[in-house]
Amino acid sequence: MQGWDKVEALTADAYAFGLGETRGLVADYIPILAETDPELFGVCVAEVDGSIHSAGDAAVEFSIQSISKAFVYALVCEELGHDLVKEHVGVNNTGLAFNSVMAIELNYGHPMNPMVNAGALATTALVPGGSPAEQWELIRQGLSRFAGHPLELDGEVYRSEMATNQRNMAIARLLESYRRIEIDPLKVVDVYTKQCALRVSARDIAVMGATLADGGVNPITGEQVVSAAVCRDTLSVLAANGMYERSGEWLFEIGLPGKSGVAGGIVTISPGKAGIGVFSPRLDSAGNSVRGQAATSFLSRSLGLNIFASDVSPTRLEP
Repeated sequence: MQGWDKVEALTADAYAFGLGETRGLVADYIPILAETDPELFGVCVAEVDGSIHSAGDAAVEFSIQSISKAFVYALVCEELGHDLVKEHVGVNNTGLAFNSVMAIELNYGHPMNPMVNAGALATTALVPGGSPAEQWELIRQGLSRFAGHPLELDGEVYRSEMATNQRNMAIARLLESYRRIEIDPLKVVDVYTKQCALRVSARDIAVMGATLADGGVNPITGEQVVSAAVCRDTLSVLAANGMYERSGEWLFEIGLPGKSGVAGGIVTISPGKAGIGVFSPRLDSAGNSVRGQAATSFLSRSLGLNIFASDVSPTRLEP
């Protein structure tokens, strides 16, 4: 595979390439995120053999936000199985914003996929547990296993989001009316908000991505976190929906499953090879990190990662 003997240098090059991108704005609809330094920028590549390559602010922590959706979905699929989760949550792109209410109504109450807020809330509601506290602990422990070390709640981010997430509360109530959430919807919102407020770094999400890339085995701890079948399902959903209404553009340009978060993180997975974690809080209009997209695109091209790329068969080149 192209460039794998030079991953360290290419990670630094990706960081330098991303620095040239100055567009985008820090998210401000969650008050605490508006205070983030817009110049923070980190890149990390975690190979499935456990090798870690990083540049810039790859150790700086930020809230995982919507990136958590991918990993909670994997945990729920592991517990409940392929068919039940597919039927209840769905796998198809809405073509609308991540927090769209119209998408729910247009689809007769179906949340459509787990990467938009409606689907993520429906997924979180399915997390096993006799109480919201038990559900939250299963999520925290599960995502910690993906990262390879205990993850902690950012209480300040959690409180800031809870004070401003009336839209998620409305979405949860609407899903309850369609019987897509069958427990207290506001308690579901609380657990979901906590999962989004877990603190991670670009290195953490790269390792989490590498775990999905290697059939569910964490490359640092060696633990089998979820099954290979669950990884396949999760990556399929990410490819179709991970970058919201820009998922088609992302797949066209980068050719890998990925997931963004409004704090500025993006995790990208190259199956069988690596996870890429990037962090930069400058976002485009769809809520995806601008510098993060640039750095990931650079790595995809430099390392030959696009899953749709192909060359002419050597046998066809023979005289």
